[in-house]
Amino acid sequence: MKTQDETLEDWCRALQQALELEDVEVDINEVLALAGVAAHSIVRPAAPLTTFIAGFAAGLAAGSGQASDAASMQAAMAVARKLAKDYQASEASGA
Repeated sequence: MKTQDETLEDWCRALQQALELEDVEVDINEVLALAGVAAHSIVRPAAPLTTFIAGFAAGLAAGSGQASDAASMQAAMAVARKLAKDYQASEASGA
């Protein structure tokens, strides 16, 4: 029986292959961490929405030649993580 990590790695590879993204390195733990921040800082459904938008932004940046795939993803995820934490802080303060 596969572990959760093995299942996620298999799924990620299968999805990347289907989308012809085999050469893109995906840090599954980093993506899941961002999803966790969004889910706990905003509301649970913000997790997939946040990771989708961050990935889309990274793809646009990399596709336009602004930065490498890895740098684009790191930058987009950092912005999303900061915004989620700031959102939580502003909601907590009633702003």
